[in-house]
Amino acid sequence: MADAIKTETILFVGIAQSDGLSLDKIFLDSNWHSHGAGNCRQALEFLDRHHVPVVLAEPQLSDGSWRELLNGMASLSAPPNLIVSSRLADQRLWAEVLNLGGFDVLMTPFETEEVLRVTFAARQNWGYRNAGRPARQARAGQSRVSEGHGDTAGSAESQ
Repeated sequence: MADAIKTETILFVGIAQSDGLSLDKIFLDSNWHSHGAGNCRQALEFLDRHHVPVVLAEPQLSDGSWRELLNGMASLSAPPNLIVSSRLADQRLWAEVLNLGGFDVLMTPFETEEVLRVTFAARQNWGYRNAGRPARQARAGQSRVSEGHGDTAGSAESQ
């Protein structure tokens, strides 16, 4: 009997509907399950409850930016790697993301091979950083948040 392939969750934050559909298609035949959050608050609530190695976010969100998201994720016991996506990706954004602790920048429209390469590298790096840590993402010393997760219309979950 063949071994089951472990499914990983990737969290899309503030991703436009067209980009979300493109990403769902890219990850369709992979071991990734996508979940969507519309803003920083929804993303951090989801991350408090779920084991997520990689987050893909737009630079500007309705309640902040990728910087606030990155700062919020820092208090998690096993913070996910953050990839920022932008149509206007340039060296300045890339340098800022890397200097502040993000993992990488992906330019949109997405190229399948690049998305899969960067996502795999982010997952692998997260695994090395968190080897031996508990899988639970919860913030130390904080109570659990409610179970509502705030999916957005633009981020369909792929099965």
